[in-house]
Amino acid sequence: MKKYLYPTLTVIGVALGIVLGVALSQQVNAQRITYQNGQWHLEQSKVDRLLQLMENAYVDELNMDSLTDEVMTDMVKRLDPHSAYIPKEDLEMLNSELAGSFSGIGVQFTIQQDTVRIVAVIPGGPSEGVGVLAGDKLITVDDSTFVGKKINNEKVMRTLRGEKGTQVKLGVLRAGATEPLSFTITRGDIPVNSVDAKFIIESKGQKIGFIRVSKFSETTYREFLSAMAELKGKGATRYIIDLRENSGGYMEMAIRMANEFLCRGEMIVYSEGKAYPRYEAKADGNGRFKEVPLVVLIDNFSASASEIFAGAMQDNDRATIIGRRSFGKGLVQQQIAFDDGSAVRLTVARYYTPAGRCIQKPYTLGDQEDYENDFIERFENGELYSADSIHFADTTTYRTKSGRIVRGGGGIMPDVFVGRDTTLNTPWYNICVNKAYTYQFAYQYTDEHRKELSKFKDWQSLEKYLLKQDIIPQFVAFAKAKGVEPNQAQIAKSRPLMTRLLNAYIVRNILGDDGFFPLFERDDEITKKAIEVISK
Repeated sequence: MKKYLYPTLTVIGVALGIVLGVALSQQVNAQRITYQNGQWHLEQSKVDRLLQLMENAYVDELNMDSLTDEVMTDMVKRLDPHSAYIPKEDLEMLNSELAGSFSGIGVQFTIQQDTVRIVAVIPGGPSEGVGVLAGDKLITVDDSTFVGKKINNEKVMRTLRGEKGTQVKLGVLRAGATEPLSFTITRGDIPVNSVDAKFIIESKGQKIGFIRVSKFSETTYREFLSAMAELKGKGATRYIIDLRENSGGYMEMAIRMANEFLCRGEMIVYSEGKAYPRYEAKADGNGRFKEVPLVVLIDNFSASASEIFAGAMQDNDRATIIGRRSFGKGLVQQQIAFDDGSAVRLTVARYYTPAGRCIQKPYTLGDQEDYENDFIERFENGELYSADSIHFADTTTYRTKSGRIVRGGGGIMPDVFVGRDTTLNTPWYNICVNKAYTYQFAYQYTDEHRKELSKFKDWQSLEKYLLKQDIIPQFVAFAKAKGVEPNQAQIAKSRPLMTRLLNAYIVRNILGDDGFFPLFERDDEITKKAIEVISK
């Protein structure tokens, strides 16, 4: 009997072990099981065990997906300010911001009076192909009403974006049409441009190429080279690269851009962390623009990859940095995906400029509020107006390639500081701008005069026409209807500033960024200083 019993029991034991293993695996979400000291052990953290207990033993049914997201979010919040847990529903939209394209219908929109209004139709996109026009008001999506107080930017983007090849049916109101129009649009690839503007500025007989880079995405380097080549073809011999309000993106794109201006072997950036081996990026000597005069513009919103580029140019004495102290983000994030479609962006290293500066500003683990209040503190201590008010946390002396002293531990300090100019600012102007009434009026004015405005094909002639219309009285009446009482003294003082802003917004509604930026930058104090410096 023993001859047959032991093998049989062994087989049964193995089978039971397999069944038990499968059951345990399913119950604990495939947690690792190890065998130690004659006992089976589940390799779980206390958080894993608590979530399991809540799911299996709590008195009521729980939404465990939601609970898990909340726990993950709270845990990561206790780290540095740039590590983040990203739920599945948010990840696709965040990734698309840095991707070269996303799938959608190809329109720019604004929401006014609880209605989605089409500001512009992207050339070559799906909406242009079926006849959607700027000025159309979106009232239905797939035969369901799409107006009201619950409509917001996020809901509109989630509705209009979607998988390539899928269709969406839009109902729109159009000025002059007697009834709503219906369009069935097949979603397609929509390019996400990171070079917002490229144009020539003429000064003292010289042609200066101006390039504005809004972020560092997958396509930034390719767009940048194309912009440089185009401006060079138009006669540009020196360049201004505008990185103001550029919050960063892919470090690799900033490195490749910097490589175009540096000589072989010059350091661009290096990074290292506890489990992250030191990585050095050096110029390969194949850059196309190693000799051209260069100015880089930054401000307090320039961060991360923008600071890598600016730091590389400054430490190698390759460009003059003009503007205001940058944000101060010197941390490297790595995105790790989870099986459920969510992800965590975890800080794994710090990056350093060629001179050895970590430009990350100080932070306390888990104190997000204090970190975010840094900009308010900069404003209150006068930093945006005077370089003398700036204080750096790192007192170490760093030197550029030529021996100039530069600071670390709190952003990139420009070589030429330009403070905010509030000479023409008044409470009336600030209220109108802060409440976005300038933007709203510009859209309304454009919509009411679209036929005559569309006749102009360049910003110079369109601005000349707008200056003859004297739209300030119309805007004053518009703002008053919104609750902003007119103050004639303040209106007179801010009139040049308000005229420039309103005209620039109207030009953008007709000609896009190619018309907006040349007009807007013409009178900008930082840009004017850049032109002065690079023209010498």
